[in-house]
Amino acid sequence: MNVKKPALGLKALLAFLLFFLLLLPGGIRMAGAAAAEGIGPVFVIPVNQEIERGLENILERGFREAEQSKAGLIILEINTPGGRVDTAERIGELIKSSSIPTVAYINGNAASAGAYIALNADKIAMAPGSMIGAAALVDRTGTLVDDPKSVAAWKSIMASAAQAGGRNASIAEGMVDVNLEVNMPEIGKVKEKGQIISLTSEEALKMGYADRIASSPGEVASWMGFANNDIFQVDKSPAEQFAEFLTHPWMQVLLLFIGIAGIVIELLVPGFGVPGILGILAFGLYFFGNYVAGFAGYETWVLFIVGLVLLALELFVPSFGILGLLGSVSLVAGVVRAAYDTANALLSLGIAFAAAAIVVAIVAVAFKERGVWNKFVLKENLTADKGYSSVTNKERLLGMQGTSLTPLRPAGTALIGDERVDVVTEGGFIESNKSVTVIKVEGGRVVVKELF
Repeated sequence: MNVKKPALGLKALLAFLLFFLLLLPGGIRMAGAAAAEGIGPVFVIPVNQEIERGLENILERGFREAEQSKAGLIILEINTPGGRVDTAERIGELIKSSSIPTVAYINGNAASAGAYIALNADKIAMAPGSMIGAAALVDRTGTLVDDPKSVAAWKSIMASAAQAGGRNASIAEGMVDVNLEVNMPEIGKVKEKGQIISLTSEEALKMGYADRIASSPGEVASWMGFANNDIFQVDKSPAEQFAEFLTHPWMQVLLLFIGIAGIVIELLVPGFGVPGILGILAFGLYFFGNYVAGFAGYETWVLFIVGLVLLALELFVPSFGILGLLGSVSLVAGVVRAAYDTANALLSLGIAFAAAAIVVAIVAVAFKERGVWNKFVLKENLTADKGYSSVTNKERLLGMQGTSLTPLRPAGTALIGDERVDVVTEGGFIESNKSVTVIKVEGGRVVVKELF
């Protein structure tokens, strides 16, 4: 009996292993079938604006919501002119680090940094008539950047993204470098020096820079094996939409103008209340919009508030301009740091300041009697009707007699009553110790003549 039990256990173990091996292929086939069927919702995240920090925040939220919802696919619907390279690189890392498959669906233009974002996706689909490429580095004026190091670095980044997706790296380099010559026999073209590669949807498909031409995100989802009845569109939240409105360049200028004019008017011509409230509200909206968009941090608020306090102190505390200078620097630093682009922020601030200076000057003239400067200016008039006189009143001497103490040639000194007085004659000469009488008083001028 003791010999047979191990034999039975061995047979049971072999039967279990055989059963497991038989089931294993079926289990693998079942998992593959589930993947092919596309389990999980499809998240469509728009990339339809300039690439900057605000877009990065929206994508981060979209990817986070997709993971929480156990999405099976993320479609990035791209139509952008490009934008900041550093932001595009961070978005690229976000895409590559996601555990959810991603498809870049170019429904318009994937230009410049937009092309880089597309190249980081697992697959690329393009709508008819769309474009990918034109990724040359340009400055804020649209002029090509003539810096070999910067161009080489960006070209390398684009090429790496293309290679990671199994695409021809030289095409990506030709999208960046105007000095490259690239042969593209698949579409019968040669990129010559001075040109930049941009591919249509049909050209991109032939060049391997697109995997599919599709007319809608739903068609992309079907191509990837997902049903069209479980597609979730990630829209901008009301706060993000409001922030996008507030961070428009001209709206930024308007908010800065109202903020500067309102607060300065309230400081210089106090008593209204409304300009100060509007100024604080405008600056609050300026910082709120940039904060929600991801441009500004709490430090920008601190810099701005410190600047306002220092400027207010300058009006009442003599500091020889030091407090005013420090306050101005702090205020400008807060405003500029809150914006996503320093040059644009300085331009907006300059325009707003110039316009505000004109309005403040008009208000100061119109309400000069209420100005804060009146506290530091002596306004009391020392007039005669208030008992003041700039000269001694000598009209009381008119008609009085006296004696010349000095020769009058024609000016000299005379004793009128018991007072020594500076006098003049009408032009004649009077010796000293002569009797005289006052015949005219003109302000401080006393005219005498000799008595015979």
